[in-house]
Amino acid sequence: MRVRVTQQVVLQSKPHTTTVEGVVQSFGQQKTGSWFAHSEDNKLWIDRLRLKLDDGEIVCCNLDSLSRVEVVGE
Repeated sequence: MRVRVTQQVVLQSKPHTTTVEGVVQSFGQQKTGSWFAHSEDNKLWIDRLRLKLDDGEIVCCNLDSLSRVEVVGE
């Protein structure tokens, strides 16, 4: 499935938006070694989406509440 992922990061009070488009290779929750998570095993579970871009590059997106994923093709 082909998707477009738009993510927003606020740097020094200025929003920065980035967009990538590619074919989904995998999606799931994975642990991260977050020292402040205070959950089981001191790990924080995050949603990760792995894409293969048109030029062959592999991109791993860590999704959050500001992430937007749109299907753009089949």
